[in-house]
Amino acid sequence: MPTPRVVILCPKEFTFSDPAASVEREVLAGAAEVRTIALDFHDPIPAAALAAEALILWHNIPVNATVIAALKNCRALIRNGTGFDSVDAVAAGKRGIPVCNVPDYGTEEVADHALALALALCRQLFPLDAEAKRLGWQINVADKMRRLRGRVFGIVGLGRIGTATALRAKAFGFRVMFFDPYLAPGVHKALGVERAGTLAELLEAADIVSVHCPLTAETRGMIGAREMARMKPSAFLVNTARGDIVQKAPVLAALREKRLAGAGLDVVENEPLRSAEEAATPNLIVTCHAAFCSPEGMIEMRTTSAKIARAAVLGQPVWNRVN
Repeated sequence: MPTPRVVILCPKEFTFSDPAASVEREVLAGAAEVRTIALDFHDPIPAAALAAEALILWHNIPVNATVIAALKNCRALIRNGTGFDSVDAVAAGKRGIPVCNVPDYGTEEVADHALALALALCRQLFPLDAEAKRLGWQINVADKMRRLRGRVFGIVGLGRIGTATALRAKAFGFRVMFFDPYLAPGVHKALGVERAGTLAELLEAADIVSVHCPLTAETRGMIGAREMARMKPSAFLVNTARGDIVQKAPVLAALREKRLAGAGLDVVENEPLRSAEEAATPNLIVTCHAAFCSPEGMIEMRTTSAKIARAAVLGQPVWNRVN
């Protein structure tokens, strides 16, 4: 029998720092041959990948129904990361192909990043940094600086990362509230947080709204102009989930018109920012879809996806299946 093949697909725009796939090769030793292929985002999937027993997908390489129909031997499609919206999971399911993700590799990093953005906004770190580096010493933003204790930290989506963020926010003295219609009753009691019955209730109560839900048909564009209007003018918005959950134009408009006090966005709709005008929006902190990043997190992610691929090619049960 020929040796099964696991192909790692990575966009050329995002250089895979280890094209030799040393982490994956170690995990898959004795079970499968490993090959890395770099593509432009809209390049056709090459024949070697279509014939592979498992595909590990970096970033947002699109795997649509047409690609899935052309897969010959595939036993698993594994998205190297939390989001899986770039893969047609329904089409894969119809062919009996598991679609898996790695939802827990960056839990600590993303929760830490969300809190860092929230704290930077509450304590006005960037304006104060800019003032000090002008060799000035005026606290011109004193009226915008917030005491953390007692303020409502609102979380949209209380999964792994949302829960980790809630625990961190509690440690800082925030009053934590969440909205998640898919969690069983009583979760709020176990964590010692409050539960909002609707998104509107959360938005109206929160001093900080932090987004932690996956991008799905239900959540795409979930926070737009109508939702912005429900938030307090003194509130801050943080998004470390997916850019397309929050509509960019209404957020930037709310910041310019002072209907929102600030936003910390690790992800943006149609990222990256597209103009100097967008970048100059007041009270906006933007980071480069980097909340998940750390050397430790990358090794954990790659090890997990390779372990799932190993199980798939050996005919064993896989985990983290999303379809």
